[in-house]
Amino acid sequence: MSNNSKFDVDDAYALETPDDSVRLYGEWADTYDSAFVRSTGYVVYQRVAELLLQQRSLINGAVLDVGCGTGIVGECLREGGIEVVDGVDISAPMLAEAGKKKTKDDDPVYRKLIAADLTKRLDMPDNQYAGLISAGTFTHGHLGPDSLDELWRVAAAGAVCAIGVRDTHYKSMDFAEKLSIDFAAGTISKPDIAVVDMYSAQACDPAHADDKALIVICQIL
Repeated sequence: MSNNSKFDVDDAYALETPDDSVRLYGEWADTYDSAFVRSTGYVVYQRVAELLLQQRSLINGAVLDVGCGTGIVGECLREGGIEVVDGVDISAPMLAEAGKKKTKDDDPVYRKLIAADLTKRLDMPDNQYAGLISAGTFTHGHLGPDSLDELWRVAAAGAVCAIGVRDTHYKSMDFAEKLSIDFAAGTISKPDIAVVDMYSAQACDPAHADDKALIVICQIL
């Protein structure tokens, strides 16, 4: 995509390992919001946040923003009335950008920011969060559906989840089978799936203007 950065969405889609993510997002962090989010019409994070906020009455505690990046999802949640948001991401520079985000009352958007590799066990207790959200984490590469187990673990019973997955990644990594197994096991409610555009109609690169994401909406049982 044409923007003011030396990185673009194709670089993100090419990631294969956690180390790849650390390198790319470490260098991209300070220009990510301006040279990617705004210039490319990236909107899927807004759609994921909107779907979680539709269930706001069911959320009676903190929400964990998984793969929070620079904090754009957290901003949406705080603006929508979620009072406590924690963020987790593999990239320390991205977390540093998220730490700069403020609410309209000049409070930090995030209560806590945690550096972690989602392919490993998270250093978090069980049953902590009343909501889970992830917008751009499950789009490519190394993060497959098995990583959902750790998210389910740290969420409390009744927690509302909105997990965005790029449509091609959803199919190639067989997220549907994983969700079916977890539903049958009584771990999550039967998921609702929403199909949304990843970029606005004004996205500057026709090659990605039709990219889609599937947003998985469910509750922890």
